[in-house]
Amino acid sequence: MEQLLAKTRKLGATVELEAEVKAVEKRNLGLTVHAHVARSEKTFDADLVVHGAGRVPDIEDLNLAEAKVETGMRGIEVNEYMQSVSNPAIYAAGDAAASEGPPLTPVAGYQGRIVAENLLKGNHVKAKYVAIPTVAFTIPPLASVGMSEDLARKKDMNFRTTREITSSWYSSRRVAENCSGFKILIEEQSERILGAHLLGPHADEVINLFALAIAGNLPAARFRDTLFAYPTVASDVHYML
Repeated sequence: MEQLLAKTRKLGATVELEAEVKAVEKRNLGLTVHAHVARSEKTFDADLVVHGAGRVPDIEDLNLAEAKVETGMRGIEVNEYMQSVSNPAIYAAGDAAASEGPPLTPVAGYQGRIVAENLLKGNHVKAKYVAIPTVAFTIPPLASVGMSEDLARKKDMNFRTTREITSSWYSSRRVAENCSGFKILIEEQSERILGAHLLGPHADEVINLFALAIAGNLPAARFRDTLFAYPTVASDVHYML
């Protein structure tokens, strides 16, 4: 994270950490953002303000209370079949469902397919949220899948961590990228890959390889023995393990 912050600031962006936006005020020449930053009040002038705090389910006009459908802040309360817990005739997916899955576009599509299967053939497919990759499309991209170190420790898992700053690696140097690195979590006995966290060129693509490995419980040795096309960034994977 420190790498990405330094890179972003070097590109000319001002990054404020531990900031809580209190209000956005419209002015004649633009907008003013009022925020609480590091125990003090600060204001920021802007031409455009983007609210990226998440999605709100668009279900207010459905009159769900009339159908006795329980809802919450995150949408319709559903079970593992994406079925309403209060009205079995109702199913929900994506932003409309208060599910365990993260609010991501591919997760919404996955839930939609589950709803279709269970509506047409009866409840027989359960939603399983395993190895879902996430990407922050920063410059360069930051990608993650699986467990973090904190979560692995909370689960009392016996694992090792491999990590390195890779800005000197050829895959970064050949595209003049000085901000790259990785952290991989590997279970000691089984050699299963528990989590992968990548920063750098094409991290948004390479993270999918780790998602497949985690979903399929592939041991790290399978990656080490696999030859990838060179000089793609994926060819660096066996050096990460």
